[in-house]
Amino acid sequence: MPCEKKPMRYGHSEGHTEVCFDETGKFIVTCGNDGDVRIWEGLDDDDPRFITVGEKAYSLSLRNGRLVTASSNNTVQLHTFPEGEPDGILTRFTTNATHVTFNSNGTRVAAGSSDFLVKVVQVGDSSDQRTFRGHEAPVLSVTFDPRDQLLASSSCDGSVVVWNIEEQNQVTRWNLLQKTNDVSNAKSLCRLAFQPHSGKLLAVPVEDKVHLYERDTWSHVTTLSDNLITQPVNVVSWSPCGKRLAAASVGGVIVIWDVSSKMCLERQKHEKGFTVCSVAWSPSGAELVYTDTEGCVGLLEGVCAGAEGHNKPSTVARDFDDLFDGDEDGQMDEGESPRRPQDDDDIITSTGRIKNRAAFLEDDNSLDTGSLKLGGEKFRDDDDDDGGSSIAPPPGPPVPLRPVYEGPMPTPPQRAFQPGSTPAHLTHRFMMWNSVGIVRGYNDEPENAIDVEFHDSAVHHGMHLSNALGHKMADISQEAVLLACPSTDELCSKLVCVHFSSWDTHKEWVVDLPRGEDARALCLGRSFVAVATSALLLRLFTIGGLQREVFSLSGNVVCVSAHGEQLCVVYHRGTGFDGDQALGVQLLSLSQKRRLILDQPLPLSPQSTLSWIGFTAEGTPCSVDSEGVVRMLNRSLGNTWSPVCNTRDTCKSKSDHYWVIGVHENPQQIRCIPCKGSRFPPTLPRPAVAVLPFKMPLCQTSTEKGQMEEQFWRSVLLHNHFGFLSSNGYEIDEEAQSQSLKEQQELLMKMFALSCKLDREFRCVELAQMMTQNVVTLAIKYASRSGKMGLAQRLSEIALEKAQEEHQEEEEETTGFSRSEMSRYNSRQTEEVEEEDEEENEDREEETQPKKRMNPFAKDTAPSPEKAVLKPVAVSKVARSNPFKVSSGGASPAQPRVTNILDNIPNRKSAPLTSSSIKTKKSPVLKPLAPKPKSKTQSTLLQMSSKTNTKRQESEERPEEPRTKEPNPNPAPPSPESTENRRPQTGFQLWLENHRKNILAESPNLDETDLIKDAMGRFRSLSAEERLSWTERAKGQSGDDPKKRKRPEEVEDKEGSKETNEETSAKKAKTVGVAEKLSAFAFN
Repeated sequence: MPCEKKPMRYGHSEGHTEVCFDETGKFIVTCGNDGDVRIWEGLDDDDPRFITVGEKAYSLSLRNGRLVTASSNNTVQLHTFPEGEPDGILTRFTTNATHVTFNSNGTRVAAGSSDFLVKVVQVGDSSDQRTFRGHEAPVLSVTFDPRDQLLASSSCDGSVVVWNIEEQNQVTRWNLLQKTNDVSNAKSLCRLAFQPHSGKLLAVPVEDKVHLYERDTWSHVTTLSDNLITQPVNVVSWSPCGKRLAAASVGGVIVIWDVSSKMCLERQKHEKGFTVCSVAWSPSGAELVYTDTEGCVGLLEGVCAGAEGHNKPSTVARDFDDLFDGDEDGQMDEGESPRRPQDDDDIITSTGRIKNRAAFLEDDNSLDTGSLKLGGEKFRDDDDDDGGSSIAPPPGPPVPLRPVYEGPMPTPPQRAFQPGSTPAHLTHRFMMWNSVGIVRGYNDEPENAIDVEFHDSAVHHGMHLSNALGHKMADISQEAVLLACPSTDELCSKLVCVHFSSWDTHKEWVVDLPRGEDARALCLGRSFVAVATSALLLRLFTIGGLQREVFSLSGNVVCVSAHGEQLCVVYHRGTGFDGDQALGVQLLSLSQKRRLILDQPLPLSPQSTLSWIGFTAEGTPCSVDSEGVVRMLNRSLGNTWSPVCNTRDTCKSKSDHYWVIGVHENPQQIRCIPCKGSRFPPTLPRPAVAVLPFKMPLCQTSTEKGQMEEQFWRSVLLHNHFGFLSSNGYEIDEEAQSQSLKEQQELLMKMFALSCKLDREFRCVELAQMMTQNVVTLAIKYASRSGKMGLAQRLSEIALEKAQEEHQEEEEETTGFSRSEMSRYNSRQTEEVEEEDEEENEDREEETQPKKRMNPFAKDTAPSPEKAVLKPVAVSKVARSNPFKVSSGGASPAQPRVTNILDNIPNRKSAPLTSSSIKTKKSPVLKPLAPKPKSKTQSTLLQMSSKTNTKRQESEERPEEPRTKEPNPNPAPPSPESTENRRPQTGFQLWLENHRKNILAESPNLDETDLIKDAMGRFRSLSAEERLSWTERAKGQSGDDPKKRKRPEEVEDKEGSKETNEETSAKKAKTVGVAEKLSAFAFN
């Protein structure tokens, strides 16, 4: 039954045109010399959609909703189908790509070009490419083996080559075609094709015939020809079932064969005799579409029906044929008479079975005939269905199935790469682009060279280096340029360093890696070189070429990066599943104190790969994955990785990407190159650098609250580097640090005000916990003016806690001891006292009662030698204070512990007054030692106090001057031996002297040792501020510090006057109510 030929219609401008069906058979897709891809909903579609892919489109292929095209701009592009949105550039060639095709499952694309190369590219990861070299002329066509193991290509050099994809070598090669120098001059396009499903046969158009070659043996099985074909066959195409083969010639003839019987099923002639340059079967096999060199499209319908009429027997005949399978008559074959077994061409019946199989199998001579091979074995697919017969054999008994694994599938590991480089298969590529400069590689036929360009010409002038060794990796720093090449059969892998900053005459050194060990990744740091190799080793060198440490990696390396003395190594820590990569990261410090900072998994987005890793300009590790998520190491949160930006949010199309080249924390910038329709930029023209802002993925960033929260935490994260740099001895920009702190506190105050308006008082307290003491005072004032007195009271407690923390930090800085160290030292002193008390217990029991109650710190009593240990000299060592430290003016001994900061405002007012008076008496040499930050901290709350409190304090200070000048009524010249005991030397001694009566009144039965123990416990229970005030007062009364007094003889009078004034001041402060203070504080 002949097929129906529909009239041809115009599709594209004159020139080469290609066509294919989509997987559903609904659309016909064509491309042509006008650079458009047209999508037809049937041949009668008068308004097809189109996609412009370039000036000219040479080839196309469609699979799994993706359309791949080869255009005149030397690229192979992807588009979504049927939307037609650009989905990236798979690969580039130096000249036009001539043919592209998908593999059977749509995961790979093969492309041939006029630069003699064939490439196989992974669709999901365009960096995974394999290049096949061996043709000596432009490539005509490429085709995949259905098993995805082999690849066949034809070329203008007259050869047809079968390649092994994984090993990238030639399996076989035939010289079958006429040689020519260009695709446009070739007599035939030689579009070859593998048989679907089994891939047992390879069809190759040779002159006016089609040769079939057997898989594995690659022997010539048979030849298909027809008398109507008088000119070279241009293209061949298998039907979806693999039983029929269509061929189109330069003369416009289309022929369809049944491969098993070699019978011609259909012959059609182009209505105008133009060259047919492309044919494609519909998924059902019922239609065949074709195009010519004039840009027209034609269609043949009913192709499958005609074929079934030739070969499909009736049901009755098939049943009888099964019953009499061994009969030589063959009378049950429909419409066929008995054949002579001597005719080789007639051995196979129309049913596809060999008559009298036993006779043939016993005849060794018959087994050698090509026709027997063709009919008996070569066209039968043992794995699937009968690939060479039009009638499938009857199903056999069911075979037990093997257990099938249905769990997660392992992910192929990501290959090693250099951050800041484009794929190595490109002829012109960026070998490195970082903050120092650019390294470009050129791999042209006339020249193989490397160009080095510096962003700052003051570092070094540009360099042009020969690349005779074939370097694939590079890095550049302020000191050197580092290159590495892979090993070959003759040469081992080499490491070349151009040390241009060296002051001697030798600017270059070369190191050969051991045989069988290749460099996989490299980087340059400050005065060191790091190279990760295929032997799972990381080798360190000095910048001058001296070998340093070598250590093993936990897995195959992915990439390395360095900044200053930090080294970051990313490696495979295991096998990922379901598209996820299992990567680990190590961060090492290679300074004098070499240490491993972290070793942990590297977080990535789901089903993504690592695209870039490096350091910010300030030295913080940073990573970017293939989904565009930028992450930064958060040192203040246990070395976790925080996302700071998603570059995909600013892309206009799905196929657009940003190629990151650098990250800065101050200013907050991500420097990258926009790539339209690709993941990486071309070398020419020079790409422009764009700047993206940081934006953390917090919730509800469209609201005012969410925006301020994002700004605050972004500021906190991006200014962690100040602490890291200062802890490592680097200079920091103090102005920028203070500005960032000011910005954070302003944001906290804005959020506090917003929460107050919303009556979120608990949230206000949470915000106050993150504020500094100065900002908390402003928050107290704001809450008071807003009428939230309960909130103001809670904030005042927070302010007091923060003030105490600041004083404690200053005390630790001054004394050199932390609070825990002081407590441990005091407990050790207490244990020593207890041990000595046990030894002297019997002696003390014999002493009289007045002697037992004797004060060892009294001025007129000489201490016993046994009590010398009880001198609080050790306490003075622990609570050692700066003698020039500003006095805090703590509360009086009888005053209870203060819990409200408003109660402390009048008493702390004296601190700056005393401080100013002391500063005037200091010598110029000691003046810089005065701790200025403390005076600022203490004066913060004092600025808010009422004027009445200020006047009261001044009136209390004035009477001190005449009192200190009064003569001592009972002067007693102290002896040198007892001076230390007669005058209190520490805060504890002074406190014990003032509180001895109170303690004895509560516990009159205490002996001297128990009294001191009880006093020490009470003194330690005081706040740090109160203990510090007692220490300062003791220092002021000590005779060892001449800076604290005018004359030695006035010391004791000053002691009495100070104690009296402080007790009076404390009593006056108690008379003022809390409500009065709060209102005066808030509305001052």
